[in-house]
Amino acid sequence: MSDLLAVSDLTVHFDTDEGVVQAVDGATLRIAPGEVVGLVGESGSGKSVTALAILRLLRPPARVLGGRIELDGRDLLGCSEQEMRAVRGSQISMVFQSPRTSLNPVLSVGRQIERLLVRHAAARPGQARERVVEMLREVGIAEPERRARQYAHQLSGGMCQRVMIAMALATSPRLLIADEPTTGLDVSIAAQILDLLRDLGRRTGAAILMITHDLGVVARLCDRVVVMHAGQTVEWAPVRELFHAPAHPYTRALLRSIPRVAGAREMEPIPGWVPSLLAPPPGCRFARRCALVRSECGVSVPVHAVGEDHRVACVAVEASQWTR
Repeated sequence: MSDLLAVSDLTVHFDTDEGVVQAVDGATLRIAPGEVVGLVGESGSGKSVTALAILRLLRPPARVLGGRIELDGRDLLGCSEQEMRAVRGSQISMVFQSPRTSLNPVLSVGRQIERLLVRHAAARPGQARERVVEMLREVGIAEPERRARQYAHQLSGGMCQRVMIAMALATSPRLLIADEPTTGLDVSIAAQILDLLRDLGRRTGAAILMITHDLGVVARLCDRVVVMHAGQTVEWAPVRELFHAPAHPYTRALLRSIPRVAGAREMEPIPGWVPSLLAPPPGCRFARRCALVRSECGVSVPVHAVGEDHRVACVAVEASQWTR
């Protein structure tokens, strides 16, 4: 199956008073139609910056220095701003991690979805209002007619997130980017939101890029996983294979750091710290935290195939203990 979205060698820098922040360094990922891909890593690993680059929402002081972002073979980095406005909302939508602050506080939630439909789906106002109620009902909001007349401050955090999902899916996009969609929600509501995303993705056929630091979310929702560390893509694999046979030292460290139930082995914090992106080390940015570091790690980051559709960017993967 051909890729719906293919990001290759994406590089993003930010100009600051302290210097140039090298936020994303050669990031790579791909998503097939109808697939759910998890983008995981510690805070500051470049996940959200990658998502904003895909939508061309980065503004100065951000600079996209290189790479390709292809939607059905069309390089979005070469599109004009007018062309990108047509892509956003109609072909790619995003659910942000702070739903209450992402909604317009002076417009009812129904009016916000209605304006989106009129602009991106060429719906007439009457049709749009009917579609608003239909979408709110589809994402599990009770009394959708009444809720459509309310404002963000009148809704709970979980309900605001459902509204954001309704907005994102209202125009039937081909790709939905969800950036930490369960942040700030209690466990039961978060589980409902994840189930909702999975079910709506299956029903609509939309591909989903799930950005998260929570590997439990990845295990529950995703088909494949892309792991980022300090702006670099270090491993990508089918979800089952990544959990059962992780290849990169950073991925293994992430899995060991997951809290365990009583009686299981204790969680192990990842040693060291994420390098400063103002002056990151050459080569692999995990090298200074890695027990398997070699001299070659500071020179290049070769990508190896360690299984079908399983790639790892690591010198140490060549050692017998890492190959299968």
